[in-house]
Amino acid sequence: MTSLSTRMQLRHATGPPRSNSPLPGPSPLASPPTTSTSLSRSNQASPRPKFDCDALKPYIKVLLSKTLTGYTWDPKERDRTKSMCKEIGERVKERMIEIQPKGFKYIVTTFLNENLGQGGRADLSCHWEDSDTVAQEVFVNDSFICICIAFAIRTV
Repeated sequence: MTSLSTRMQLRHATGPPRSNSPLPGPSPLASPPTTSTSLSRSNQASPRPKFDCDALKPYIKVLLSKTLTGYTWDPKERDRTKSMCKEIGERVKERMIEIQPKGFKYIVTTFLNENLGQGGRADLSCHWEDSDTVAQEVFVNDSFICICIAFAIRTV
């Protein structure tokens, strides 16, 4: 034998869906139905060319390795650390301009943090057009972690 509250829950669960909206019809917050003509943007080919990140990633990897090999973290050398980050960012941006001189805005950010055994990871979430791209590389040694992220945002 079921209790009254169980029967009410069953009746509510099997009854028609209730809407708290005072307006008749479907909720204004509901997603529109997907049809064959309204494909998501990720399924459509972009008519605008993309930046070639595959040409940039190996460059960043080699640049970080050559620039940072032999460097050790020293909190007293703050100016040296800042200048290294700036130099890496400028060189990556110059390379991006060599790869694709027009049509993109380039943003490069470089982080250099002390490695205390915490590990390093770079995540990002972007909502942009299909022709915009990002490249990232991580360099780690016993002393520090360096993360370089380069964005190519289409302007035309």
